[in-house]
Amino acid sequence: MVYITIISIIVAVFFLTRFYLLKREIKRAYKQLFELNNRKTEKKLDLVFFDKDFEQLAIEINAQIDLTKQANAEKQRKENELKQAIANISHDIRTPLTSILGYIQFLEYGELSQEEKREYTAIVKSGALRLKVLLEDFFELSIIESADYPLKNEKIKMNNLVLEILVGFYEQFNQENLEPVIHIPDEEIILIADPSAVKRVIENLVLNAIKHSNGNVVIRLKKSLSAIQVIISNSANQISEHDLKYLFDRFYKADKTRTGKGTGLGLSIAKSLMVKMGGDLHAELQQDNKLIMICEWKVGY
Repeated sequence: MVYITIISIIVAVFFLTRFYLLKREIKRAYKQLFELNNRKTEKKLDLVFFDKDFEQLAIEINAQIDLTKQANAEKQRKENELKQAIANISHDIRTPLTSILGYIQFLEYGELSQEEKREYTAIVKSGALRLKVLLEDFFELSIIESADYPLKNEKIKMNNLVLEILVGFYEQFNQENLEPVIHIPDEEIILIADPSAVKRVIENLVLNAIKHSNGNVVIRLKKSLSAIQVIISNSANQISEHDLKYLFDRFYKADKTRTGKGTGLGLSIAKSLMVKMGGDLHAELQQDNKLIMICEWKVGY
C-alpha cells in the first residue's frame, strides 16, 4: 500500500512538474511573440523545455513568421516598384507635355513664318503621338497583368510568324542601317500558344533591338526536345551586368541619354505576356557587350 502511494506521489510530481514547465514555456513563447509583433526583436521562437508537440507547434509558428517576413518584403518591394513606376510615368508624361505646351505658346503668340509654323506643328504632333503611345502601352500592361487576361491558344507555325514579323520591320532596319542576320530552320516548328501574344512579344524584342543596337541584329528560331526558343541578340555597349536585373522593369532605360526612344514599357509588356503564357523571357550579356534576349516556351517530347 505504501509502495503504491509512493508511486502515485512520484507520478503526480512528474505531471505537476511537466505541467509547470509547459506553462512556463508557453509564457516564454508568448513573450517572444509579443516582442516580435511589437517589433522589439526579429528573433524567432526558441525552446528551453522540449516537448514533442510543443516543439512541432514552435516549428510551424516559425515557418509562419518566415512567410510573414517574405510577404512584408514582397509588399515593400511592390510599393517601391509602384512609387518608381509613378515617378517614371510622371517624368515621361511631363517631358513631352512641357514641350507641347511651349511650342503651342510659340504658335499662339509668336510672329512665325509658315515654315516655322509647320515645323512647330510637327513637333507638337510628335510629342502628342509619343504621349498617346505611352498611355496606350501603360494601359495595355495593366490589362495584361490583370488576373482575367484572356489567352486563346492555337497552333502557330513559328517559321512563318517570325518571317512575317521581320518583313514588317524592313523599313525600320533600313532607316537604322541595320542588316538583320536571320536563322530559321527548314523543319516546321509548331507552338501551341496565343498567336497575338506571341507576335507582340517578338515584335517588342525586335523593336528594342533595332532602337538600341550598336551593330547588326541576329534573330534565331530554335527547337529542342524540351523547348522552342526565339533568340534575339544585338550589340549594346550601353548595357552593363547591373542593368540586366532591371531590363524588364517598367520604364527602365539602361541608357539614360537616349530620349524619345520609346516608353520603356516594351520589355515589361513582353515579359508579362510570356509569364501569362507560362513561358520564360530573360536576358544575358556576353563579354563582347552582346545583349541576348531568350524567349522560351517549354514543349513536350
